[in-house]
Formats: sequence, C-alpha cells, structure tokens
Amino acid sequence: MWWQAAILFVLLILFALIYLGNRFSVANWDGRAVNWIDGLVRLLCCYWHRLSDIEIPLPETGSAIVVANHVSGLDPFLLIAASRRPLRFLIAREEYERPLLHWLFKAAGCIPVDRSGRPELALRQALRALQAGEVIALFPHGKIHLDSEPPRKLKGGVAHLSAWSQAPIYPVRIDGVGGEGKIVLAPFIPSHVNLTIGQPLMCEHDNLTDCLAVIAHNIETSNTK
Repeated sequence: MWWQAAILFVLLILFALIYLGNRFSVANWDGRAVNWIDGLVRLLCCYWHRLSDIEIPLPETGSAIVVANHVSGLDPFLLIAASRRPLRFLIAREEYERPLLHWLFKAAGCIPVDRSGRPELALRQALRALQAGEVIALFPHGKIHLDSEPPRKLKGGVAHLSAWSQAPIYPVRIDGVGGEGKIVLAPFIPSHVNLTIGQPLMCEHDNLTDCLAVIAHNIETSNTK
C-alpha cells in the first residue's frame, strides 16, 4: 500500500535526522534536544550554506563575548556552527516569546531584551552569565543592518559588558549569505558564507568609545569587496 511506503519513508527520514543530529553535535547545551539541534545546525551551515572551515577561537573555559554584523535570520546559526561552546544569545523579547520557538530559546539559554521597557535587565542577566564563565553572543547593531544601508550606531551594551566582566570580545564579520535581509527564509536559501574573525579585544571603562569603534571596524568591513 502506498500509505505504508509513505510511513516507512517518513520514519527513515526521521531516524536519519536523529542520527545525523547526534553524530554532528559538538557543543554541550545541557539538553539532548538542544544538542541534537546543534548537530543539525552545523550540517545545515556546512553543506547548504558552504560555511568556510573556520572556528571562533574561544577559550575552552571562562567567559567570552561574540559579536557580529546582522544581515539575516541565518546569522545565529552561523555563529553556533563556528563555535565549540554554547552561545547565550541576547534576543528581542518579542522574538523570545514566539509560539513554538519559546521552548527552544529558553532551553538554549537565550536572554530576552525588553527594548521598549527595561533593557538593562538583560544586561544584568548577561553579566551574571559572564561572571559564571559562559559565552554571550549578540548583534550590536540591534537589528538586521545591510552594508547598502546608511551607517547605524552600535549599541553600547557590549562594551559595558566587557568592561564589567573583563571578558574578551570576539568580533565576527559575516559575508556571503544568500538570503540577506530575510529572516524566516534565510536558512533555506543556499549560500557560500565566509566568516572573518577579528582579533579578540577587551574594553575598559575609560575607552568604551574607542572599543566600539574597533568592533565596528571589524564587523562592518568586508574582506570580500
């Protein structure tokens, strides 16, 4: 019967996805489901988006901050695929509370930012995570920002977090995303992505402006032009 063959096909696909997700998982997110998704994300970025073989040189232990330009909804996946450690992303509260995805964001340790209320609460939570030796990831432009658009000032929170916690910042420039400007569709549009990792830097309370300028130079300057 055709329906039996269809059920068998679906089961084979399901088992293949379970195997591949577990096989290619790298970071330990302290949860089997999230670890499995980690593996699928790495497969997606490696084979569908041809992510260059590069890794963010995070310390094996201890706090760190990853920052990047933000061109699409694929960007968090790319940073995850380039890291051997779990990343705790700061994301807008309206995204954090989306139905069906809320459980995943919560399980992955994402930190919601209430941009219209008290965004400082998210900074405090991020600081506690850094003090506990975790890795924070964020997009300091605050939203998707393309090179073709007028310059956008970086949010200063990342510099303050580094100064408060003495955590190094790892700037990442994302290039080659096929779905630039798109959010939901971006992961499904094939790409040939390249990540450029800048030298890690530390911000101090007396050089926050200079530190932000260095971050901006690293994530806003493409080496593919």
